Amino acid sequence: MTRKRHTEEQIIAVLKDAQAGTGVQELCRKHGISDATFYQWRAKYAGLEVSAVKTLRQLEDENRRLKQMVADQALDIQALKAINAKNW
Repeated sequence: MTRKRHTEEQIIAVLKDAQAGTGVQELCRKHGISDATFYQWRAKYAGLEVSAVKTLRQLEDENRRLKQMVADQALDIQALKAINAKNW
């Protein structure tokens, strides 16, 4: 089975269909997703609008980038400490 990347708009549309009363099994079959994917989406995006989801995605990306920067700086500090610890 090939992996698909759904946009935020598509995810919100699927969740709104589910709120409208469409059964989960039927909805998943219609959109070609698994039950687990639907429940993950519902846990993450329930009650959000498209603009809020886009903001969430931007914040997650920024958080990931900042964590990488902190990890890089920690490695640099560790390397500098190792160099300074040597007796010349």
